[in-house]
Amino acid sequence: EVQLVESGGGLVQAGGSLRLSCAASGSIFDDYAIGWFRQAPGKEREGVSCISSIDGRTYYADSVKGRFTISSDYAKNAVYLQMNSLKPEDTAVYHCAADPDRSCSGGYNYRNPSAYDFWGQGTQVTVSS
Repeated sequence: EVQLVESGGGLVQAGGSLRLSCAASGSIFDDYAIGWFRQAPGKEREGVSCISSIDGRTYYADSVKGRFTISSDYAKNAVYLQMNSLKPEDTAVYHCAADPDRSCSGGYNYRNPSAYDFWGQGTQVTVSS
């Protein structure tokens, strides 16, 4: 079973930056794509980004495009989410998750949480205005 652990969340002022990490158990990139999701109180979980383990392609929700960057380190079995120009509406618990479709569903369905088999515990990101 895949194990995922997020870290790097915290409190930051609007306009600031945070870098989230998702540490995975061994060989994660042999079998899974990794996505990032977020969920704010009273709101639905939403997909924000995904990175393919086939070709390294990355995908972003319109709400974060140009501000967030997803990356991976094969040797460390880790995925990162660099978040810049943070806004109060980015406040949420951020989760990483593993999708057995290594292509991020070809970029068309990567924001569907039902596609992902394993989830981390989440890390809180709070952006103050």
